[in-house]
Amino acid sequence: MCAALLFGCSSEQKETASEPEYTLHEDAVAQAEKEAAENGFGVGPVKTVEVGAEIDQALATTGKAIFDGKCTACHQLSDQKVVGPGLAGVTGRRKPEWIMNMIVNPEEMTKKDPEAKKLLAEHLTQMTNQNVTESDARAILEYLRQNDSKS
Repeated sequence: MCAALLFGCSSEQKETASEPEYTLHEDAVAQAEKEAAENGFGVGPVKTVEVGAEIDQALATTGKAIFDGKCTACHQLSDQKVVGPGLAGVTGRRKPEWIMNMIVNPEEMTKKDPEAKKLLAEHLTQMTNQNVTESDARAILEYLRQNDSKS
């Protein structure tokens, strides 16, 4: 704002003072979107996930309990859409990092990740942030892997 607000400003000062500058934010968003599209990892804290060839049954059991408590109101493990998309085959369509970032960082994902944006446009509902930790998201991922391995 104009420093001389109390004393009046010229119209040029008022225009300049009221125009917010978004270029740095827009550049950061554009860079995040580009990186998300290029690496398929999504946007968020998860940069690498090690998954074994075999399902970790104990981790999948933990993941099922978390999924049942936080996810089933909106997601099914089939192709059936409830509020959000059905999750059958998700581990074949998305990288583990993307899945975990979507679980722990859904708002930023739907703002910056091209695939998450498409899902939001298709389902018209923002995924709720359930405050899932990265370790809990890893357990959910293992449960999703277990489900997909049965198909």
